[in-house]
Amino acid sequence: MNKPSNKLSVRKKPLLLHFPPQEQALFAKRLGMILRSGMPIMEGLQMLGGSVRSRSATYMYGHLIEHVESGQPLSTGLEKFRKIFGEFCINIVRVGESSGTLHENLEYLAEELKKKTALRKKVLGALVYPAIIVVATVGISLVLTVYIFPKITPIFQSFKAQLPLTTRMLIAISDFLIHDGLWLFIGVVATVVCCLFLFRIPRFHLSVDHLLLKLPLFGKLSQYYNLANCSRTLGLLLKSDMGIVSALTIVTKSSRNLAYRIALASVTKEVMKGQKISTQLTKNPKLFPPLFSQMIEVGEQTGNLSSSLMYLSDMYEEEISDLTKNLTTLIEPILMLLMGIIVGFIAISIITPIYGITQQLTPR
Repeated sequence: MNKPSNKLSVRKKPLLLHFPPQEQALFAKRLGMILRSGMPIMEGLQMLGGSVRSRSATYMYGHLIEHVESGQPLSTGLEKFRKIFGEFCINIVRVGESSGTLHENLEYLAEELKKKTALRKKVLGALVYPAIIVVATVGISLVLTVYIFPKITPIFQSFKAQLPLTTRMLIAISDFLIHDGLWLFIGVVATVVCCLFLFRIPRFHLSVDHLLLKLPLFGKLSQYYNLANCSRTLGLLLKSDMGIVSALTIVTKSSRNLAYRIALASVTKEVMKGQKISTQLTKNPKLFPPLFSQMIEVGEQTGNLSSSLMYLSDMYEEEISDLTKNLTTLIEPILMLLMGIIVGFIAISIITPIYGITQQLTPR
C-alpha cells in the first residue's frame, strides 16, 4: 500500500494563532479515538487536518503532519505551539508516548480540558452579570448627561432662577464631559495601557495577584480556582506515572497566578531535597488552606497522592459552583442599588428645576 501523501502543507504562519481550549479538547478526543481504533498517528492527523477550515488549525496540523512524517514524536511537534497547549498538555502526550498509552492519555486529556474549560466559564460567568449592569449604568448615565440634559439646560438658565445643588453639579459634570470628555477617554485608555505594561513587571504582577486574593468574595473565587487547577493538573500527571518533581515543575509553570507560581516553585525546591509536599504547603496557609495540606498529607501517607489530589480538585470545583451562585445573589442587589442611586441622582437633577419652573409659572 502506498503511503498517504501529506495533503496539508505548512503554509505561512497566521498573524495570530488561535486554537481555543474547546478545539484542543476536540483534537485530543478525536485523535485518541482514532489511535484506539488502530489507525497510525500519521493517517489520523491527516484525517483530522483535512476537516479543518481555520488558518490557525490548518497551519498547526500541517506542521504536526510534517513533524511526525519525519519520524519525530507528536509531543515535540506540539512544543512549537507551547503557548497554545501549555506544559501540561505536552507532557501528558509525552508520558503517553513513552508508556505506550497515547490513546488513553489523549482521551483523558480531552476530558480534563473540558472540565477546565467548564470551570473557567463558571468563574467568568460570575463576572458577566455585574459587568453588564455596570456597562448599562455607565451607558444610561452618559446618554442622559451628554445628550439629553444639555438640550434642556438653556431652559433652566433662561428663568434666572437659583438651581438646586444637584442640578448645578450635573451641569458641571455635563460641561466637563462635553468639552473635556475626549481627554478623559484618552486618560482612561492610557491608564489601561500603562497597567498592561506594568503587569509585565514581576513585582507589580505579584502585587496585583496578592491583592486579587484579598478581595472580598472574589479572593475566595480566585483561590479556589487556582487550587482546583493545580490539584487536578498535579493529580493527572502523577496518575500518568510522572515523577513528583517533574510534575510539580509543570504545575508551577502552568500556574497563571504569580503568587501561587512562586509558592509552588519553593515547594518544588524543597521536595527535590527530600521534603514532603504537605510539610511545605503548611508554611503558606494563606494560599494553601489547612484542609488542602491535610488531604495531601493523607495521600502521601497512604500512597494515593494522585487520588487525594483529584478529590481536592472535584471538591474545589463544587465550591466554585456554589460560590458563583452566591456571588450573583449577593452582588445583584448592590449593583441595582448603585444603578438606582446614579440614575436617580440624574433624574432628580432634571425633575427638580422643572418642578420649580412650573411653580413659578402657575398663577397664584
